[in-house]
Amino acid sequence: MTTDETRLLRWRMHAQFGFGRTGPDPVSSADPESPGGPGQPDGAAGLAARAAGIQAQDAAAARLGLRARGLGSAADVEAAYRAGEVVAGWLMRGTLHLVPAVDLPWLLRLFGARNLAAGAGRRRQLGLTDEICERAVALLPEVLAAPLSRADLIAALIERGVEVNPAGQAPAHLMGYAAARGLLCRGAEVAPREPGYVLRPGLPAAPPASAAPPGPPGDADLAALAVRYLAAFGPAGAADLAAWSGLPVTVCRRAVAAAGFPEVAPGLFADPGAEPTEAGAEGGPEVRLLGAYDNYLLGYRDRTAMLDPAFAKRINAGGGVIHPALVADGRVLGRWRTERARGATTLLVEPFGPLSGPVREGLRAEAEGVGRFLDVPTELRIAHP
Repeated sequence: MTTDETRLLRWRMHAQFGFGRTGPDPVSSADPESPGGPGQPDGAAGLAARAAGIQAQDAAAARLGLRARGLGSAADVEAAYRAGEVVAGWLMRGTLHLVPAVDLPWLLRLFGARNLAAGAGRRRQLGLTDEICERAVALLPEVLAAPLSRADLIAALIERGVEVNPAGQAPAHLMGYAAARGLLCRGAEVAPREPGYVLRPGLPAAPPASAAPPGPPGDADLAALAVRYLAAFGPAGAADLAAWSGLPVTVCRRAVAAAGFPEVAPGLFADPGAEPTEAGAEGGPEVRLLGAYDNYLLGYRDRTAMLDPAFAKRINAGGGVIHPALVADGRVLGRWRTERARGATTLLVEPFGPLSGPVREGLRAEAEGVGRFLDVPTELRIAHP
């Protein structure tokens, strides 16, 4: 790896996990209706804001994503959901992301209509006509007086005359439709490993049945997205923003220009304040145990610098699965998993090659951190490469 690649990866790692920026959040505003709102709260919501959202298609992995960025315990995530501080919605690339609830309106302006259009063909195949979807949307304020599982929510809609097949993919696509319309999102779990669905925080007590979908994005929305992305993933370019967001690269070029970050390398933009100092490098590598589908592994068009192609299939074996990863100073050095047997939990790390002493030391600290976060005694075991 070249010196430039080493510097690039350390910078990206520090931006995503070290939060080396100083001063106010770059998207803060005194206007609560503007992108970002009047600053971000601490805890899960603040970390989700600084990370530009947390991948949330796997709830357990989302909790680990927040842990890797500084959250104290898994219980803090559910508490933030219950308090209405964070929600999960289908946003960037049409995938579930955990974001601050105050950010959802402007994110829906960016992604709501796109996701509605992208799912139209599949909804037709599943028999979800526009009339059926609109009937379901109109009933949500009545049905969701309290959080419900997807199965219970679909059953309640069927009882009220909504014609939807409770089996197969139709329920998931109906939930995606309601979420893209800005009425529904995921909240706290209603049972272990069972996400709950709630009305979007901030809606009127009885939103009209004919409420319009979120309006089109404005330049301020695009700039806010680029600011969030570059603060969390920079140095990066418009093509990286396009790969992460799912927006056209032409739109992303305009967004990056509007964000106003300096060009720190050809075609790459970042917050200079997020670059780790040489003094920080002397303190040892920045080591993280990342959960499945972590943002860091999905934030760039090209992962070659961070993940040796020889080992790429051990992290991404296909089918969209991204395994939990061991990362040090921006490079993926292995994968990991937990094993439970006879009341004991083992954190098994499978490195791609020999690990240096400083990386092993950081790994031990991370393994202890995972155990504390999950509130289970955890023993670290490192497999032979």
